[in-house]
Amino acid sequence: MQTTTSADGTRIAFDVHGDSGGPTLVLVPAVLSTRAWDPLYDTLATRLAEGGLTVVRYDRRGRGDSGDTPPYAVEKEIADIAAVIAATGGTAYAYGLSSGAVLALRATAALPEITRLAVYEPPFIVDDSRPPLPDDYVEQLDAAVAEGRRGDAVEILMTRAIRIPPEFLAGMKADPSWQAMEAVAHTIAYDGRVMGDTMSGRPLPTEWKSITTPTLVLTGGVSEPYMHTGGRALAELLPHATHRVVEGQGHDVDPAVLAPVLAEWFGR
Repeated sequence: MQTTTSADGTRIAFDVHGDSGGPTLVLVPAVLSTRAWDPLYDTLATRLAEGGLTVVRYDRRGRGDSGDTPPYAVEKEIADIAAVIAATGGTAYAYGLSSGAVLALRATAALPEITRLAVYEPPFIVDDSRPPLPDDYVEQLDAAVAEGRRGDAVEILMTRAIRIPPEFLAGMKADPSWQAMEAVAHTIAYDGRVMGDTMSGRPLPTEWKSITTPTLVLTGGVSEPYMHTGGRALAELLPHATHRVVEGQGHDVDPAVLAPVLAEWFGR
């Protein structure tokens, strides 16, 4: 583990995979993910490092070994990424999954040091292909955590954002992973703020048209329709974007399938 200090003094922990001197790729985690509890990102980092990239995995603020300085702001998370890039070479590619894809996109809009981007299934809702999130989604999360109902915050994420049927929750709560999710439940609202109103059923923010960084937008072939419409909408909005469907994959994409796709995009 290595650490760096973000602009507001928050410690950000990260690991570096690979020592070939190849280009740096920062993996931006999705909701609830930590370095210690994210086997898919760990496997992906290993495979990409074997292909010649220098891969950086970090704990987003409020998770794992990273600190958390209130109040929260999306801009602080972007500054965290800038600090990680500064500590690992000064320029980098970026990849993000799900809400992490949206954070990576927002960081790319703000940081010229990100020179190439790939995103997998940013969970945009841009039409009526699925119900939008409740307007008070973030407020519900904040209230649950403030009242000590961390498990309820995880339930809100699972049932309202991810749309897992409520009858499946009992089995999930019996798994040790539920406790790991409760431990970082306060950060679920962070991801809600990263998403903004992009899960409201309305068009994506037009200001993203200013992102000229080459961007690969990936969607799993067996994913829900709203993932496809959202991915296509983003690729059509960005001036230098390519949309690609990864056949046979869903939201929990197999690192063995994804790694060669990313390696090709990042030129390794």
